[in-house]
Amino acid sequence: MALITYLTKIQFEVGSRRLLGAELEALGAKAPLIVADKGVVAAGIVAEVVAAGGLPADATVFDGTPENPTEEAVFEAVALFKSAGCDSVVAIGGGSPLDLAKAVSLMATHPAPLAQYAAILGGIGRIGKDKPPVIAVPTTAGTGSEVGRAALLTLADGRKLGFISPFMIPDVAICDPELTLGLPPRLTAATGMDALTHCIETYLSPRDNPPAEAIALDGLKRVAGNIRTAVADGSDLAARTEMMMAALEGGMTFQKGLGAVHSLSHPLGGLKELRLHHGTLNAVLLPAVLRYNAVGAEAKFARLGEALGAGPDADLAAEIVALNRDLGMPETLAAMGVPKDVLPQISEAAVLDHSTATNPRPIGAPEFLAILQEAWG
Repeated sequence: MALITYLTKIQFEVGSRRLLGAELEALGAKAPLIVADKGVVAAGIVAEVVAAGGLPADATVFDGTPENPTEEAVFEAVALFKSAGCDSVVAIGGGSPLDLAKAVSLMATHPAPLAQYAAILGGIGRIGKDKPPVIAVPTTAGTGSEVGRAALLTLADGRKLGFISPFMIPDVAICDPELTLGLPPRLTAATGMDALTHCIETYLSPRDNPPAEAIALDGLKRVAGNIRTAVADGSDLAARTEMMMAALEGGMTFQKGLGAVHSLSHPLGGLKELRLHHGTLNAVLLPAVLRYNAVGAEAKFARLGEALGAGPDADLAAEIVALNRDLGMPETLAAMGVPKDVLPQISEAAVLDHSTATNPRPIGAPEFLAILQEAWG
């Protein structure tokens, strides 16, 4: 299992980081900007990937990616891209560096302002293919951003918006499960629950896309069968490989659209006064959203229960609550430090999120607020 061509070119194999230089050469790129964050650089992962991939040790590196990528960071990285004479972007890290790298490629050739390219502001059609190539090298197993068509960015005015286009999908994804071996248990759990949520939400999306649904169910089975092992024993390469494939499949299913969990986690993640991890938010919000979406979705819920290994009659929300508890995830938004007084503001923002259109059950601000209150505790 080395080469998969689905949406984009994917090199999925233990040790595939060695292919980075060859993939850049195939794209005609000679001077990449490496986009990462300080944690990935400090852990030595960037240096390891650069060396294994045959890139020069003095390759240009932007390590200023925030936990939730921002408009300010995009333009800082674009300035470095241009001043260093770069011709491509290599993202190394979790979802934040990968999303930032996509936006850097976009703004390297597209005129400002960034906001005009946001999906909910009519920006999908404004994103063209004339942009530097991007290679994504994930070091977590969660976001699926390495094959996703979206980048989530927090604008200077505080809005967290999705930038979506087929042209935002990285040109190559290099998925090397060995790069996730050092991931701490808490982050393994949070990113794994992100992948699980992607598979569940896209499967429940009302859009007709049977291939995406099949991929979502397969991804969910892989998470259910391996996440506890990956969290308990981070050195288990087989479990790490299965989790990385599950994350990849979660990203592949994005073509079908997400739902209310992401409608809420996006504006919550944009709260500047807090640092809320996206995957953790998804894990905490998922049970309440499942309870809301259960109406009229009995057949799909039965198949999800089977994929989880809990059976067709399982209470999905209760199964996720139990899984969160097993993984040591917080039980409520209050436990994450979310102030109760922001919930009305978040519910209003969720209505405008691009994921709301593909929630399986119609939903408005009052329903969002009720879900938030339940998840808050």
